Amino acid sequence: MKILFCFIRKLQCQHHFYTKRKKLLAPPFHGGDGIYRSPRPPLTLPPDPKISMIPFLFANLSQTGQTPALIDSETGQTITFSQLKTQISNLSKSLLNLNISKNDVVLILSPNSIIYPISFLAVVSIGAIATPANTHYTVTELSKQIQNSSPKLIITTHQLHHKVKHFDLPCILLTPKNPSFTENRTWYYSDLVNDSPIKLKSKRPLVTQSDVAALFYSSGTTGTSKGVVLTHKNFIASAMATTSDQEFYKEPRNVFLCFLPLFHIYAMSAIIYGQLQRGNTVVVMEKYDLDKMLSAVGKYRVSHLYVVPPVVKALVKEPEVVSKYDVSSLKEIGSAAAPLGKEMMVECAKIFPKAAILQLYGLTETCAVVSMENARVGSHHSGSTGVLAPGFESKIIDVDNSKPLPPFHKGELLVRGPMVMQGYFKNKKATEETIDEKGWLHTGDLGYFDDDGRLYIVDRLKELIKCKGFPVAPAELEELLVSHPGITDAAVIPFPDAEAGEVPVAFVVRLSSSSISEEEVQKFVAEQVAPFKRLRRVTFVDCIPKSAAGKILRRELKQKFIPKL
Repeated sequence: MKILFCFIRKLQCQHHFYTKRKKLLAPPFHGGDGIYRSPRPPLTLPPDPKISMIPFLFANLSQTGQTPALIDSETGQTITFSQLKTQISNLSKSLLNLNISKNDVVLILSPNSIIYPISFLAVVSIGAIATPANTHYTVTELSKQIQNSSPKLIITTHQLHHKVKHFDLPCILLTPKNPSFTENRTWYYSDLVNDSPIKLKSKRPLVTQSDVAALFYSSGTTGTSKGVVLTHKNFIASAMATTSDQEFYKEPRNVFLCFLPLFHIYAMSAIIYGQLQRGNTVVVMEKYDLDKMLSAVGKYRVSHLYVVPPVVKALVKEPEVVSKYDVSSLKEIGSAAAPLGKEMMVECAKIFPKAAILQLYGLTETCAVVSMENARVGSHHSGSTGVLAPGFESKIIDVDNSKPLPPFHKGELLVRGPMVMQGYFKNKKATEETIDEKGWLHTGDLGYFDDDGRLYIVDRLKELIKCKGFPVAPAELEELLVSHPGITDAAVIPFPDAEAGEVPVAFVVRLSSSSISEEEVQKFVAEQVAPFKRLRRVTFVDCIPKSAAGKILRRELKQKFIPKL
């Protein structure tokens, strides 16, 4: 009886806490400051500035040492938290002995594996800066990231080495030794993390929360790809915010499945670093495959599955595939990277009646999650992305006069908090256009809050196309198109796609003497970009509609052509 009373009292306290916080939301906003705040418990960062990502990650090692940290979904190979710490330490010593110093940049080009996170964490542990690269990138696209970030070392695999060998940089290979592979200035991961004592040639540098940890390349609010400068503090704050509900409700250690690419902030911050710092286990898949994903859920008793909308759509369209596997362990399916409609959430909930179907919203510029739904509070399948994560403040401003807007009024979303990036690497102009003098990050997304503080993302001011969760910058493709001698002008817009969410389609003005075909245009682009950036359709037009200032009027193109395509 006493246990039952305590349980009921705990629920009453939790209800009182959230009710109280929600009541506190309205008066300050209507009182004039126009700021929405998280109803979740406040975020308390480590007060010691010397507690960087790695010490914070292993703060509870005495409790988690023998717990599985990373599991290879295919082979079952397991790395415990104690082994994780040892391998990070050994690789970091080897990096220092290879003359990688604090603030040096190390580019990582590799498919998912359980040693990818170790490589990333070893780099940041010595104050060096990790810059993950999209494995689908062509040599041309990689060259832009390499030219901008100036890495001193590349971590890659045998299969991808051909993409980086021409850059004449030393490499560490994550794949097993291959006697026939002979390259100068190349080392193997297995040799650098062996169990034999590694003597440091130089003193280990001091790393603080304010030091830069990573450069994740994002198209930001406009234009081509830019390096997002994220600090150790950004990652620590994001990790605490992402796992705040688990902590508040004192959940047992959970098991997460990660098939999302680790070069994406969603995977590296919200799943890998965020969950490992709490002591959760992460099962790593090399890439997405519906059957393998569902099989791994049953085999490893996965409790949490973070996905993107196309995966939810695949689950809904193929319930007979889901029925072949044991998915009873799933407690939560979280979707992010692009909007997921209410109807899709409802249909997915029918297939997974024991799992909460939730939405999250975040940006590379905020080190992942900005808002997330709470399965225990409020209505489900509302179409919202939940309430703000702890540590965040937000405003919705009128796109014409920048004045703050009350609930249910649509405007541009601004956010502020300890997760917000330092800025764009070597791009002061873009940084100043995105982060104002008061620290507000202008997301370029259109949305609104309701009376309960739930955020709804309804459209994008920014012109990015989200194809299978990956950002595609129209400006990049347009620049590429007009570089063709037979094309004088071009515009790229998103086209709705059931599987990918959105795909890029182009409108092209041919040179009067040119007879280039749709297939030739598509091939020209495909040879120079990653698969998700390839044009799905090309329409030839006489001119591209533009404003007096020369800005492409994409809305006119959508209104005129999308219904016909």
